[in-house]
Amino acid sequence: MPNDVAEVAAAVSSGAAAVARRMNRRQRAAAPRGHKTVAPHVTLSESDGVRYLHFGTEWVQGAMRIARPFALELEYQQQMMAPLLFLPQPRRIVQLGLGAGALAKFCYRELPAAEITVVEISEIVVDTARRWFKLPPDDARLAIELADARDFISHPRRRRCADWLQVDLYDAQARGPVYDDVDFYAACRRALAGPGVAAFNLFGRSFGPSFDAIARAFDDRALVLAEADAGNRIVLCFNGPPLAVAYAELYEAARAIEARHRLPARKWVSGLRAENGDGDWLEI
Repeated sequence: MPNDVAEVAAAVSSGAAAVARRMNRRQRAAAPRGHKTVAPHVTLSESDGVRYLHFGTEWVQGAMRIARPFALELEYQQQMMAPLLFLPQPRRIVQLGLGAGALAKFCYRELPAAEITVVEISEIVVDTARRWFKLPPDDARLAIELADARDFISHPRRRRCADWLQVDLYDAQARGPVYDDVDFYAACRRALAGPGVAAFNLFGRSFGPSFDAIARAFDDRALVLAEADAGNRIVLCFNGPPLAVAYAELYEAARAIEARHRLPARKWVSGLRAENGDGDWLEI
């Protein structure tokens, strides 16, 4: 295994190029006319013991602390686990967008009763996550689906397929979510069981329009967490019966999450309270 960052970057670039050649041949043969194929330019960087995934730009698409490969290094990814506050024992988790595989690895390690399906359009990204970010191979609990996220989640067979849905879909430029319209978010809602919780990663100037589209699709059953260090905003959405929970109960749940999963969950509750009304109860 290369131990110099330049060697790592060169190795992943060479490996990604080989995967791209294989993938492009298969995709050109199989793709219908007008279908867009995706082969991002994958690059890596390392700093202070953390390996970062990029799609050929400075924007970070994933990260792993090399000494703790199953931990969540980025604050916004920790916040993507906020569904634990409301539905702590999911059986079926669907993730749209793999990145470096941080959420998939964390859920795989920390939620042993859950089956995890990750939808990723790029074989290069999957190969990179497995070779350089310690993503486990597929097994009875973890499945990587090479598919377009919209096509996957919109299929009638996906109705009520997930207790949790975690959506993190950004391209190399990170200008806004790859899919960002009411129809897509409505398909996400249909994929949720009842009760079910979705977490969406939003970023940058697109936050306002994106949040509005999500809220419309979920009939305003959308909450926002406090802004993460890098500027990400996580939106939680709910399907199923109305929810009414005291903040005192959420803080109690957060303490249990901190003890079991080593995540800053009380900070999430404080952020929810600050962003969504400072009463004693959360109702949505």
